[in-house]
Amino acid sequence: MQKKIVLLGSGELGKELVIALQRLGQYVIAVDSYAGAPAMQVAHEFAVINMLDGEALDAVVAKYQPDLIIPEIEAIRTERFYIYEQQGIFVVPSAKAANFTMNRKAIRDLASKELGLRTARYQYATTLESFKKAIDEIGVPCVVKPLMSSSGKGQSVIRSEQDIESSWQFAMEGSRGDYKEVIVEEFIHFHAEITLLTVTQKNGETLFCPPIGHRQERGDYQESWQPCVISAADLKDAQMMAEKVTNALTGVGLWGVEFFLTDKGIYFSELSPRPHDTGMVTLAGTQNFNEFELHARAVLGLTIPEITLEKVGASAVVLAKAEGQKPIFQGVEAVLKHAKTDVRIFNKPTTRKYRRMAVVLTYDQLNTDVDQVKNKAIALAKEISVNPSM
Repeated sequence: MQKKIVLLGSGELGKELVIALQRLGQYVIAVDSYAGAPAMQVAHEFAVINMLDGEALDAVVAKYQPDLIIPEIEAIRTERFYIYEQQGIFVVPSAKAANFTMNRKAIRDLASKELGLRTARYQYATTLESFKKAIDEIGVPCVVKPLMSSSGKGQSVIRSEQDIESSWQFAMEGSRGDYKEVIVEEFIHFHAEITLLTVTQKNGETLFCPPIGHRQERGDYQESWQPCVISAADLKDAQMMAEKVTNALTGVGLWGVEFFLTDKGIYFSELSPRPHDTGMVTLAGTQNFNEFELHARAVLGLTIPEITLEKVGASAVVLAKAEGQKPIFQGVEAVLKHAKTDVRIFNKPTTRKYRRMAVVLTYDQLNTDVDQVKNKAIALAKEISVNPSM
């Protein structure tokens, strides 16, 4: 049966989700703060609003009367979701999940204090004075993140006393709306960061994708690869933690659950209640269903019998170098001459420094060294340049 779906956030992840939903016969309205966003280019209809404006959000819901609301980003007036649920609209994965995961304080306290998951030590701060006190308690180096932000905005690492004030200012600038509070985290010495894509189903068991390794800069992923080498014991711990936290948050769909892999075992880091940017590696055909197809099936209540690893794969991002409009890509044709390689250009209408504009995908058969596939993706991504024409 066809559902009417409002997608809140229309970036590159939303674009792939719209395609997956349409292949299952669904009707999608893509919403974002600017016209021409990637998901709008493939949706049936679109709307341009400030999603932090609760009244504008209410107006879109009233106009389209959707069966489902699927958030694709954090910067939404998510407290309205509880009202929409009371109106009989299915919020993905649930209003509770969307509200908790948008706020790092709520999700960290749930994971650490209520569920007892292993996390980095942490403190909160709302003023520069309390910020300095938190740093004294946690120690240097430490990681600073705004409690409400997205895509690494406002995130930094304090390595000396000289970094403190600039880090505080950077966090304030990166905070969402008028919410000015940060989390100061112990710096975990890890040898890998992994994403465990986790699928909760309406009528079926919780499923886990093979773990995905990734590397970040400026709080944003730069490359990811699947599978990531991990011991059976660490994988079992990660799956246990992921199932605990997704069960507590309730709802159905695909979740990106992030962990640090250390010599002392697995540490829970963060999670997103939606397809994850590091999961774009699944577009290389590494699984029988990519992460967007899994999310679409789960939210529609379609049973997913199993998730299987089909190939080794990697993704590497292509970033813009400057601010402007009408981006021009160079080097794509040369990259596509390489075997077992693909490029996905997101068609974002504007650029800014470090904005993710495309991704290079590489893949090979299962017995291939994953580092070889990853290094190929990284090298080829460097061959593509993006510059504004205006």
